[in-house]
Amino acid sequence: VLDSQYGMYVWPCAVVLAQYLWAHRRSLPGKRVLEIGAGVSLPGVVAARCGAQVILSDSEELPRCLQSCRSSCLMNHLPHVPVLGLTWGRVSLELLALAPIDIILGSDVFFDPKDFEDILTTIYFLLEKNPHAQFWTTYQVRSADWSIEALLYKWKLKSVHIPLHSFGADKEHLASSPLPGRHTIEMMIISLVQSDGT
Repeated sequence: VLDSQYGMYVWPCAVVLAQYLWAHRRSLPGKRVLEIGAGVSLPGVVAARCGAQVILSDSEELPRCLQSCRSSCLMNHLPHVPVLGLTWGRVSLELLALAPIDIILGSDVFFDPKDFEDILTTIYFLLEKNPHAQFWTTYQVRSADWSIEALLYKWKLKSVHIPLHSFGADKEHLASSPLPGRHTIEMMIISLVQSDGT
């Protein structure tokens, strides 16, 4: 989805995650939601419009991405949604100060394998504050050897695959965003492996 007026490109993964949020909109009011690597922040905006208390974040080293978050909030009449600079893998004062989060959102954050562990250390830190929280993430399959299984095991995290057809996101033209056939989008929910062995 390209917004020509503002020159913002919304990646297909964000559209799929936004669709999942919309399908679960009745569970969102009052939930504390943090979107990481938000950029244009379509999923976070949808969550906020559905009644969640949303915080948007992107790398503190990417001021243009943080500006995109702010612009999206203004365009969608959400002037009070906070935008934080959070860099994956870095325990910052902003991260430490966050109240417990219920749902973490991340669309296409598993892009570069060198970032995978930094992402999961940040997710682990957030889940430790609220062991019932979940990380809802969509990603594009870019390589056959793409895997975070070993990292999930290392950080005592588990993942559940969410089939796209289960929330109507397997259509060719979802929200007028062409999901090119050769780009496989997947969704998973990551949570803590609970100490009771589940």
